[in-house]
Amino acid sequence: MSLVKWKKEEDLFPSFPSFSSFFEDFWGRDFFDRFTTGTTVPAVNITEDNDNFIVEVAAPGLKKEDFKVSLDNNTLCISAELREEKEETQKKVTRREFSFKSFRRAFTLPSSVAAEKIKASYKDGVLTLTLPKKEEAKRLPSKEIKID
Repeated sequence: MSLVKWKKEEDLFPSFPSFSSFFEDFWGRDFFDRFTTGTTVPAVNITEDNDNFIVEVAAPGLKKEDFKVSLDNNTLCISAELREEKEETQKKVTRREFSFKSFRRAFTLPSSVAAEKIKASYKDGVLTLTLPKKEEAKRLPSKEIKID
């Protein structure tokens, strides 16, 4: 029986940096770790109209039961956790795979938000939070003042 020594790409072409090391040097190792570990943070859009702030969280593949939305001392926390477990058994060989993905985002709310009236909905992979403004914080419509 013979063993063949495995050579890395750098050993074969020592004067040329490997393709992967080029990207690691340029983007940094953490950039690639996010994709291999599944620890990305979903994108969030925050918009404002006269009556509300709207927070939209892009989280496809989750169900509304996977989310937890809480408000603690004027800090809005949005988190989700997804656990999957697969088990396959074939001819005395068992393979078990776990998948765990989670994220947590926190936002400090302005004092103009009516916290007791916050509503949340989840549709088509987007979690939408509607944060109503207090009456005194709403912009009054413009009016013309008559000059005497």
